[in-house]
Amino acid sequence: MGRWEPGTRERLHSAALRLFAENGYEQTTAADIAAAVGLTERTFFRHYPDKREVLFGSDELLSELIARGVREAPEGTSPLDLAASGVLAAAEFFDDERRSTARIRRQIIDRNPALLERERAKYAQFADAAHRALLDRGVHEPAATLAAESAMVAFRTTVSQWLREDETRSWREIAAEMLGSLRQISEVPTSAG
Repeated sequence: MGRWEPGTRERLHSAALRLFAENGYEQTTAADIAAAVGLTERTFFRHYPDKREVLFGSDELLSELIARGVREAPEGTSPLDLAASGVLAAAEFFDDERRSTARIRRQIIDRNPALLERERAKYAQFADAAHRALLDRGVHEPAATLAAESAMVAFRTTVSQWLREDETRSWREIAAEMLGSLRQISEVPTSAG
């Protein structure tokens, strides 16, 4: 197969997930991944800067979807609902076709402490994207930080639920439920005493 054949990046991604799941992340090299699809290691590095990016290469896209969701929410929307719009906009990424590979990805990451740390950094990046978009919309501190961080808790909870083996609901349905729970929590009165 030629290195410029369409779908090379996707073939490398699929092979990497399979090899990481079968042999372990640490034991799998970029050369192994490339060889699995009949390519050279050099071709692998044209598509991915390192093997970790096979698992995290969509971070920028998700950050942009979240920020766009905040930017495109209607005027007059509360800070929390602006940030929630960012979470709901991520549904464009989390389609049902992606769920099975996302479950495999999650298992690979859960087995590797360094990847778990990178996953945490990814969530911080998403919160930062929402935060910057909120500031751009004129939301002041501390409301921008509180709204962005709260929405990202709902985002992480949505991811966890969406990846469960017994879950069949769409990302949007789960996110709406989690965001609804977040709104309910914010409205619960505290008891004085």
